[in-house]
Formats: sequence, C-alpha cells, structure tokens
Amino acid sequence: MISSKEQIIEFFQSGIKTTENFKIGIEHEKFLFNKNNFTRIDYSKIKEMFAALLEFGWNPIFEGKNIIGLNKGGKNITLEPGNQIELSGDKLNHLHEACAESQDYLFELKLVTKKLNIEIVSAGFDPISKLSEIPNNPKRRYKLMTKDMPLDGKLSLDMMYRTCGTQLNIDFNSEEDFEKKFKIINSLVPISIALFANSSIIEKKKSKYSSYRSKVWQNTSRGGLPKIFFEKLNFEKYADFIMNFPILFIQEKESYISGKKYIFKDFMQEKIVEIGNRLPTEDDLSIHLSTIFTENRLKKYIELRSMDTCGWDCLCSGPAFYVGMLYGNLDEVYDLINRWDTDKIINAYLDAPQKGFNTQLMGKDLLYWASLLLKLSRKGLDKRDILNKNKKNEALFLNHLQNLIDNKTTNADHMIDRFSKNEDLSELYDK
Repeated sequence: MISSKEQIIEFFQSGIKTTENFKIGIEHEKFLFNKNNFTRIDYSKIKEMFAALLEFGWNPIFEGKNIIGLNKGGKNITLEPGNQIELSGDKLNHLHEACAESQDYLFELKLVTKKLNIEIVSAGFDPISKLSEIPNNPKRRYKLMTKDMPLDGKLSLDMMYRTCGTQLNIDFNSEEDFEKKFKIINSLVPISIALFANSSIIEKKKSKYSSYRSKVWQNTSRGGLPKIFFEKLNFEKYADFIMNFPILFIQEKESYISGKKYIFKDFMQEKIVEIGNRLPTEDDLSIHLSTIFTENRLKKYIELRSMDTCGWDCLCSGPAFYVGMLYGNLDEVYDLINRWDTDKIINAYLDAPQKGFNTQLMGKDLLYWASLLLKLSRKGLDKRDILNKNKKNEALFLNHLQNLIDNKTTNADHMIDRFSKNEDLSELYDK
C-alpha cells in the first residue's frame, strides 16, 4: 500500500537500469474504416478482426465477457475509445528489432483487414468522420472518461475518439539521467509537433493546421506541457506533481469510480469514501500515472508522446530521431537545449500545430532546429553503430526525416497532395 511520497520516489527509482540494459518500446495507433462506405468500424467488426488475429498466435484479453485486446509475448493490441487499435510493442534492444516487430504486425494486420474489407488510415487525426459518427465500444473505463473528460478540456472527446499517435518509451540509468532526458524531450515538443505533423485534414476538408492532433491535445483535460517540466525535475518533484494531480478514475474490482473530487494525495490519506477509505496499491498508482495526458510523462520509464501517427514507411523515423539523441548523443543535445528560454519553448509549442516548420524558437524557425537535431541524432546512431544483417546501422531509419527536411515538407503535406488531386477519400487509406 502507498501512503508516503517516499514510496512513490522508490517506485520511480525501481525503473533505473544500467546503460547496457536500456530498451526501446514503440506504441502506435491506427484508425480502421469500412472499405466501402468510409465509416469507422464498430465493435462487432473489432471482434471479427480480433478473432482472425488469434490465428497468428495472439491471445484474447477480456473485460467481463467482452474482448478488449490481444497479447502475444511482450506485445499487446489494445482497443481505444473510437475503436482505434494500438500496438504496444515489446521492450526491445535496438531499432532494428523494434521495426521488425512493427513489420510483422503489419503483415498480420494486412491479411486480416483485407479479408474483412477494412482499411487502415495512418494519420494523427481522423480525416473523414465527425465526432457524432464515431462508434464506441463496451470497454468500461471509456464510459466514465467520456462523461468526465470534457469538464476540463473542450476537445477531450476529440482526443479520445479522433486522434492517433506514436509513442516511444525509453529508460534512464540514474535520477540525473532522467532529469536530462526529461528536460530534452519537453524542450523538443515544438520540433516534434512540426516534424511529425500528419493531421491536416478534418472532416474531409483541409484545415489551417499541419498537426490538428497537437491542437486537440493542447485542449485536452489533464494534458499540455506544464512549466514545472522545464525545472530541475527530480523524482521527488515529479512525485509532488502527481500527488497533487486530480484522479481521473479508481478501479475497484470490475467497476470504475470517478475521481474528479480528489487528488492522489487524498487517496494516500485514506480520504476516498466511495472505496471505503482504503489506501492505493501500486496498481492504483500505475493507473494514475497512465491517466496524466501530458506531452511526456514518467512511469518506471519515460514516455514520449508528441508525435502524430504516420504511415508504415516512416513508423521508425520518430523513435530513431529520439534514440539517436537520448541514447547516443545525450550531452551534446542537452548542452544545446539547456540555453533555451522556457517561455519561448511554450510559445513555440502553442504555435507549432498551425505554423509547423515556420514556428519561431530562439530566433530560428523549427525547420532549422529540426535539421540541426537530425544531425545530432545521426551522430548518436552512428556512435551506437548497431548493425542489421545488411551491415546498416540504425541511422537508416532517419532517411525519411532527411527527405522531409530537404524538401521542407511534412507527412501532412503529402496527405494533402494525395487527397487534393480529386478529393477521393480512398486516397486517405494506407497504400
């Protein structure tokens, strides 16, 4: 049971790993549409798809009688509120393994979706559907979230039902290492928004945004980029942050109870009457940490969460960009961003969803910073020099980003180009 801040600090400390044991975990979400009528698939179709995937060795995950996901080894397929699906990858040693995992998943998914007349859309925001048109599913927590989330964030339901992202999970070898990495990734959020922008089409029309997903997340309850994230944020300060953060829900056996009246400290002080004033367990702490929707967050590892979903050809480019900097070239990148002004970073963060590469940060546009950071990342991946069977190192996964920067374009621009030729909605489907 957790009753003290020291126990939360110990929870974070238990995530410390030796450098040689650092892992990479990639998570990515996808939209699923009925091929013939451009509508999002409903839960009955999800059940068909999950049943078909069982043939590839996946095992079902149930909530009561309802299937809500699949697992295989260290991998999970989870069901999101609007029937988006997310692959939460295994903890792997390097990018070659992580990308091979994604390709295996794609192979299985393509066979199943083709059989069921389902199309995949790899975008940060649903380019076709209105919010009212999106079916839900019986996963219990989503009913409570749908009710409570809009109270403190006007676009919270858009976040739940109409966004998809790519996430990278990385390790740290000390508290100081965490502090450095966390400051870097929060400082780079504006660049991440611009570089990985892939959500410019909304309800079949071109919007004013290159990453509308990021705009939505800026207006989501429990989200954003808190100023405290730019301070010397150690485990104790992060513990204070999450202890004073409102609870979204508490899982009590098979029920979910709203936590909107409470902060986590109330839980630790046995003040939650609805659950008999019990103390939180480590599972309760883990749920609380996973329902803080900031751009980046800490568990027993660090989660980077500011990238739009992109197509299969660029899936590994975002993780490669960050692995090169954080695992291969940490000190040089830290020396660069440590001179940046926090207020200017936050202003760039607010501007980046609409202005993209033209956003200004410290007297330069984000295209300049993206190009410079890509070089530092490549240097880090060359230093790691982990080779695949063709004797290529992980820097090969940066080629997609290099093309974007050289051409001053984004994934969002490419999607607009495809769609604008004749406004054929099928052009939005993955090829």
